[in-house]
Amino acid sequence: MQKSTKAKPAGRELVVSSAHLAAGGSPSLSELEYGLILASQAFMRWIVRCMAAAGVGNLSPTEVMILHTVRHRDRPKTVSDICLVLGIADTHVATYALRKLESADLVSAARIQKEKAIRITDHGLAALARYSEIREKLLVSAVQVSTLEEGSLSDVASQLRVLSGFYDQAARAAATF
Repeated sequence: MQKSTKAKPAGRELVVSSAHLAAGGSPSLSELEYGLILASQAFMRWIVRCMAAAGVGNLSPTEVMILHTVRHRDRPKTVSDICLVLGIADTHVATYALRKLESADLVSAARIQKEKAIRITDHGLAALARYSEIREKLLVSAVQVSTLEEGSLSDVASQLRVLSGFYDQAARAAATF
């Protein structure tokens, strides 16, 4: 990453939601934050509506993300695994979501030694198969005809993971500020 400068990118205005933050040491970071706000809201709307189109309505974005995480690699997950992967700080959030998913017969829980292991059910597998079909038809096909390339998407994903580390560290520091 390059060292930030106060200069805006040549030839264009920054698109920000908080001009008072853009006036600081990294105007482009403020622009990125606005992009993250829009992208995260759109992503959450998308996953909920895609899951509803797949036949499973009334799930929150967290519940949809947890369902995908439980399905990942077809191995049982513990609550702590799920929280770690998704960056959920409060295990009660995950536990509540898992209870809702279990009552909808999308996941099941069983004890393995001292820990509760969460597995996807056949109903959950079928719902996620429908989700994947809808995702391919509506989202992947749109991205493929755009100017976005697979390598560029992967680069953005990598940069977002790096930035998430900066935000996590700043959040820890802010807790003691």
